[in-house]
Amino acid sequence: EIFDNAENALKYLKDKKYPLVIKASGLALGKGVIIVSDQAQAEKTIDQMMRNDMFGTSGHTVIIEEFLQGPEVTVLAFTDGNTIKTMPSSQDHKRALDDDKGLNTGGMGAFSPSRHYTKDIEDYCINNIFYPTIKAMKKEDRNFKGVIYFQMMLTKDGPKVIEYNARFGDPETQALLPLLKTDLFDIFNAIIDETLDKIDIIWENKASATIVLASGGYPKEYIKGFKITGIDEVQNNGITVYHMGTAIKDGNIVTNGGRVLCLTATADNVEEAVAKVYNNIEKINFKDMHFRRDIGKK
Repeated sequence: EIFDNAENALKYLKDKKYPLVIKASGLALGKGVIIVSDQAQAEKTIDQMMRNDMFGTSGHTVIIEEFLQGPEVTVLAFTDGNTIKTMPSSQDHKRALDDDKGLNTGGMGAFSPSRHYTKDIEDYCINNIFYPTIKAMKKEDRNFKGVIYFQMMLTKDGPKVIEYNARFGDPETQALLPLLKTDLFDIFNAIIDETLDKIDIIWENKASATIVLASGGYPKEYIKGFKITGIDEVQNNGITVYHMGTAIKDGNIVTNGGRVLCLTATADNVEEAVAKVYNNIEKINFKDMHFRRDIGKK
């Protein structure tokens, strides 16, 4: 159910079975989804989102959904409005702390491919989720060209979409693009020209892992401006370093955001890719650096 009035949302929450999920309708840097375990927490969340601008205007309209259980999987797809070409599946890690504890973040790491996304599930999603999505958009005169992000939960009743985005995923993209062999420019041209069906998109038959290094305190308050060392050494060991929240100050690279760096490696399987990153990760150093130590275990 969708609500743009706090009083109506609060009335709806009475006598509901918990847990439930409350989502900010607008953009919230990946942090706009809150799982509430009882009515008191639900009422507090509605108050914070809709009345106290927890997510600015993004939370003035909220979506209240059933709580689903099962492994999550992300599938990004190129589309020219007629054809869909999916990228390899991936799995994000949203929570700030190990074992999926702590607050939701923009993503603390990802790996590809997902262990749970089988060929049968892929076929189901293509026929029952992906193509119906672009056909419905076209029917509403919202013909979409670009990248669609499908965040799904693989429940006992089958795959369920829990989030759409009209963009690449972060940090999933940092794990996926190193596997792409086809020139991205050629793919985008085919999307523009609506000839995506005529291009073969080739992916390297490997796995990848990406791990986020965050500022201490993220996703809450954190201090910026700490000097970062070790980037060159890590890159010399075959790790790709993506800058997320950095800046140059007095000739040094310093922290300038909640998620600071993303380290990515590819290998023959997920376990090797993850190990490759973790074997190098502590060569990077900045004050209060934080990262999850369980990426790739899902």
